[in-house]
Amino acid sequence: MPDTADPSPPQTLAHLGDQIQRVGIVFSGGPAPAANAVICAAVMCFRRQGREVLGFRHGYGSLQEFGDELQELSADDHYFRFEDHHLRGLRNARGIIIGTARANPGKGIHGPADLRIPEKTRRLDNVYRALCELGVDALISIGGDDTLKTANFLYEYQKTLPADAKRIRVVHLPKTIDNDYRGIDFTFGFFTAVDFMAQELLNLRADAMATGSYFIVETMGRKAGWLSYGVAIAGEAHLVVAVEDVQGELALKQVVRDGHGERVEQCLNLEALADRIVDLVLTREQRGKSYGTVVLAEGLAEMLPQSFLDGVSRDEHGHISLGKIDIGKLVAQVVGERFLERTGRKKKVTGVQLGYESRCSMPHAFDVMLGSQLGVGAYRALVEEALDGHMVSVTGQLDLQFVPFSALIDPKTLLTEVRFVSLDSDFHRLARLLGTRIQSQG
Repeated sequence: MPDTADPSPPQTLAHLGDQIQRVGIVFSGGPAPAANAVICAAVMCFRRQGREVLGFRHGYGSLQEFGDELQELSADDHYFRFEDHHLRGLRNARGIIIGTARANPGKGIHGPADLRIPEKTRRLDNVYRALCELGVDALISIGGDDTLKTANFLYEYQKTLPADAKRIRVVHLPKTIDNDYRGIDFTFGFFTAVDFMAQELLNLRADAMATGSYFIVETMGRKAGWLSYGVAIAGEAHLVVAVEDVQGELALKQVVRDGHGERVEQCLNLEALADRIVDLVLTREQRGKSYGTVVLAEGLAEMLPQSFLDGVSRDEHGHISLGKIDIGKLVAQVVGERFLERTGRKKKVTGVQLGYESRCSMPHAFDVMLGSQLGVGAYRALVEEALDGHMVSVTGQLDLQFVPFSALIDPKTLLTEVRFVSLDSDFHRLARLLGTRIQSQG
């Protein structure tokens, strides 16, 4: 009779979890409140089980240079081993204990085929070899959608390696104050950022009342309107406009020519936006109110006609540096000019940018709880669930969920998708209902 005994029985989840003895943590992209709560909770869970945790300083910068410009990773300059003293009071601390950066080891990778081209995966391979050199068994990636994309690159790249090559498991924790993330209801730092900027907006509102003027306030949020709507609701703005609202009279068509040819894109009708704000001013004047605040999402800058975007720099991931456009000041200038044209009177209209001040502000209690649960979720994903290539998510009453990268990444382009605010959502309707009901003054 044939021998039916399995010479190598299947490994249990517990056994696979025991293989995780040294973990690396990398934080990438912009700062976010409660970042340290995430890191603290994750490190605490692993250290309580006698496992080591390395924190890599300033994102993927040193990891992607390993073997090229950098022949050795230094425990002083490039990473450190977490000890108990690092965790004291860390959960509510501002900033990011391991730092961050926007280094992009996956730059140049635009699809699955690129993962087999050595010239395009060189920096990704540097990251892999650096982690192997340090004996890292799993990597916890913390960051936004571009960092999720990089985490997936590393996960997929390892599938191209020989069968006997070391496999470093990868889990990702979603981070962005923008809250434009698929797979999770709210990201840590979002509510802190909303609260911080709403308080500043209320200060500007008081200033506007005292001076009989208007403030056009640009808030962070990248392409989506989550932050701008939240700040407008909590900060009692009289009007909010985000990318999601660019339709109807606010939208224009433009022809864009680049290296890929000619195409038609939708852009923002700056004059129509200015007229809508002038209508707001005149409507409020009819009600005896000479002041007001308007919130604009920074993503509107990316929708300006091409003439406004020529020469604007881009980051490592190819995104336009929205903060350098200062759409709040641009719109304030156009509104002032349009008000003078329509009424023959001058009106003080001031543009203000908000956002950077909030990224390292004292974290809101909810963000500390949410961030802590995500950190715990990283431990549970790797050790208890023995997962690889998953994002940790939280729903309902901080219930943990684990979402495979494949559910969040386009398999053809390996890109992530921005989550916009649905115009049919109650959240969008709330922002609309709390603003001033504008009467057309045309």
